[in-house]
Amino acid sequence: MFAIALVPIVLGLVVGWGGFLGFRERLTRESGTGVRTAASLRSDAAFKLANRVASVPTLAGGAVGVVAGLAGIATGTTAGIIAAAFVGVLGMLVLVMGGGVLGARAALTVPAPAPAAPAGCAGCACGSGGCGVFQKADS
Repeated sequence: MFAIALVPIVLGLVVGWGGFLGFRERLTRESGTGVRTAASLRSDAAFKLANRVASVPTLAGGAVGVVAGLAGIATGTTAGIIAAAFVGVLGMLVLVMGGGVLGARAALTVPAPAPAAPAGCAGCACGSGGCGVFQKADS
C-alpha cells in the first residue's frame, strides 16, 4: 500500500518542477511541455507569459500531490492511503488544468507577430501584388 502513496508524491514532484520551470521562464516551445495552445505557440513572448501565469496553480497542484501522499502515509490505513492518493491526484489535475486555462487566456493578450514579407519582396512596397521589378514601363 505504500506504493499507492508514492503515486501522488512522484506526480506532485514532476508537476511542481514543471511549474517551477514555467515560473523561471525556462520552458521552450520546442520542449513539448507547458501550456501548448494555438495562442501560446504563436510567439516566444506568448509562450513565456502563458507558462508564467500557469506556473502558480501548477506549483500549487504539485504541492497538493506531495502533501496528499504524505497524509496518506500518515494515516497508516489502506483506506486512508487510497483516499488521500485519489484526492491528491484529483486536486493536482484540477489545479494544473485551471492553470492551463489561465495561461491560455494570458497568451491571447499578446499580439500576434506580423506576417513575414513574401519571398522576393524584401524592402519594397508590395501593396499592388508585386514589387514592380517585373512590371512593364508605360511607353
